[in-house]
Amino acid sequence: MIKRLNKDIIVSLLLFMLISIITINSSMIYLSSSLGNLALKQGIWYMIGIGLIIIIANSNNKNLIIPFYIINIFLLFILLILGNPINGSKCWLIIPKIGSFQPSEFMKISIILILSKYISKWEDNINKLTIYNELKLLLIVFILLLIPTVLTFLEPDTGAIIIYLVITITILWTSKLRKRWFIILGTIAITSLSLFLYIYFFKQEVFVGIFGTDLFYRIDRLLDWKNGTGMQLENALTSISSAGLLGHGYLKTPIYFPESGTDFIFAVYASNFGLIGSIFLLVILLYFDLSLIKIAKRCKNNYNKYIITGTIGMLLYQQIQNIGMTIGILPITGITLPFISYGGSSLLSYLLIIGIILKIDKKKYIN
Repeated sequence: MIKRLNKDIIVSLLLFMLISIITINSSMIYLSSSLGNLALKQGIWYMIGIGLIIIIANSNNKNLIIPFYIINIFLLFILLILGNPINGSKCWLIIPKIGSFQPSEFMKISIILILSKYISKWEDNINKLTIYNELKLLLIVFILLLIPTVLTFLEPDTGAIIIYLVITITILWTSKLRKRWFIILGTIAITSLSLFLYIYFFKQEVFVGIFGTDLFYRIDRLLDWKNGTGMQLENALTSISSAGLLGHGYLKTPIYFPESGTDFIFAVYASNFGLIGSIFLLVILLYFDLSLIKIAKRCKNNYNKYIITGTIGMLLYQQIQNIGMTIGILPITGITLPFISYGGSSLLSYLLIIGIILKIDKKKYIN
């Protein structure tokens, strides 16, 4: 049961739960009362998630990987038909009397699991690396990634697509795939991106004609961070910079900014607890990440190792991106801070994969 699970991970999760609930509660002073008690809801999601961890860590779920992937593809497709637009995006399915559900959050986990399965299977079946079998692997990976990427792009949810790519690159980098493929694919990606940005900046009429006005304005919002403008960023920076060493105090977020309980949760925390409190949170995040890395190093089974490395890549990217965009050094992409930001779908998806990792960490699964 829970006492046999990795204590470093469990302690980190309990601290995350405490910090998350406290900070979400502080963010509610500027939120509409119609949203309900988000701190209480987050606490409930944590309790459900911890129960999920215990169930997964003591069960056999390896045969559910493909069905889980198919179900999430189906949900992304249904979302485009039945999803209610919120802030111009169809990212959430509304479940009556429960709340909203974001399929892309669970799609991240599906991608980690299914890529780990197929890449480890590919490695087990090859005797010698050749261009043919490496291209075969890349084709499989491309197909598995293409379907959810297209469906997520149509929502649109740019942040989730970037996370899909980060997961894929992380797992492939730790696989037996020769590194020259990263140089080839990286060159293609940089060339394509350069051409894309050239058309965007210097041939805007052509860009709109090819990609449409919706994508043009999405890119425009994404690149707007470089000017340091926008109420979200300006107010977040003001609240953080004025916090000092110890912060303004709990429940004393000095200024309003949108998405205070989700995308900009770090700004609420930093303004309440200051530089010392922020360092404390960063230390816990680092401790948690290092605990996952230790588990990955102990794995001799490639399938298990890829699950953990894919998860580490996903979490590290989200941590850096979320905090970076909050303090104005990275673009605002709508990426939440794992385990801290409010959100039932995201929290349950993270706890689901942590449950799988804790199962891997139990001695009889490290082989």
